[in-house]
Formats: sequence, structure tokens, C-alpha cells
Amino acid sequence: MPFYENVFIARQDLTPAKVNELTDKYVSVIESAGGKVSKRENWGLRTLAYKIEKNRKGYYTLMNIDAPASAVVEMERLMRLDENLLRYLTVKVEKLEEGPSVMMEPKSRKSKSEDKFDVEITEGEM
Repeated sequence: MPFYENVFIARQDLTPAKVNELTDKYVSVIESAGGKVSKRENWGLRTLAYKIEKNRKGYYTLMNIDAPASAVVEMERLMRLDENLLRYLTVKVEKLEEGPSVMMEPKSRKSKSEDKFDVEITEGEM
């Protein structure tokens, strides 16, 4: 079966429990069609790059899916009809990631000034 990654953004006024219920609903759709969800990550409430339907924030959730295309089509159909979702994106991938995604990794301990190039200016160059 093909592999997919799905990320959806739920409205900011939902509770985290309601977001988990939504995720369970879509996982059950995939499993009832003969697929499986190997990883679920709740990325939490994050600020959007721009307002979507008067929302400045949204709850992000990632799912790694191993399912037939018909299961993903049905899940996306239900997502389109759900008023609690702002956006969703499903991408077909070659293989699924092992372990936590980049979003779940701890931030680097470097400060922003260390990320810039270090340039030394000597008196003769000025």
C-alpha cells in the first residue's frame, strides 16, 4: 500500500480533547478501509502565517498513513465537510519517517547570533 503524510489545522477555539476526537475519527476512517496510521503527532496550538476564516491560530496534527488511495480519498472528503478544520494537506511519500518529526524535536541551544557568519575585520580592510 502507498504511504501518505497528512497534516490538518483545526480551529483555535476547540479544546485539545475535541482535536483528539477529530483525529480519532479520521484514524477510524482509515482503519475501516483497510489501512493503518503508524504515527500521530499533536503539534499543539500554533500561530498561522495569515488569518484563515478570522482565525489567527490553529491546532496542528500530523498523521503517517499506510492505506489504499480510496481510504485517503474518503478521509479527505470528510475533512472537506468538517467545519472545525481550517486546512488539510495530504502528501504521498516514498517511506514513512521513523521517530519524531522535525516539529517535535527540541530547538537548538544555539543563539541566533551564533547562526550568523563570523566575520573578522582587521584594520587594513577598512
